Amino acid sequence: MVKRDPLAAKLSSDTYLGFDFGNKKIGIAVGHATTAIASPLQTLRSPNQVPDWVAIGKLIEEWQPLGLVVGLSKQQDGSDNIVTPRMQKFCRQLNGRFNLPVHQIDETLTTFAAKQLLFDDLKVSAGKLWAVQDQLAAQIILQSWFNQNT
Repeated sequence: MVKRDPLAAKLSSDTYLGFDFGNKKIGIAVGHATTAIASPLQTLRSPNQVPDWVAIGKLIEEWQPLGLVVGLSKQQDGSDNIVTPRMQKFCRQLNGRFNLPVHQIDETLTTFAAKQLLFDDLKVSAGKLWAVQDQLAAQIILQSWFNQNT
């Protein structure tokens, strides 16, 4: 009989996935409420502006999150911008497909912050930047949510 590590069981039971939604790509991060630390996980392409629901489903099955956190983009005055309705639809679809709580958090400037960190501070090439900026933005979104809620 294989013994399960009680700490590993605890960590797996308080997992959250964070999402940086975009029309072409969706960045995803993972984190645990116990540690309140988020990490970049993956970037998924959205062919024809349709989320890759199969890949998202596999990540949810693998990580068994308690909830999902999605960044919502707004104008500086707090009103919706052109992408906000698509982000809200994505949130509803996540909830409807996976029956998990979906928490929304302001994502203002998260992609900008991710680009600045990667390009300016870490000197990541422009080609590599395109591949990883969204998962780093998702990490910032999820980390911000942990900072506000744990």
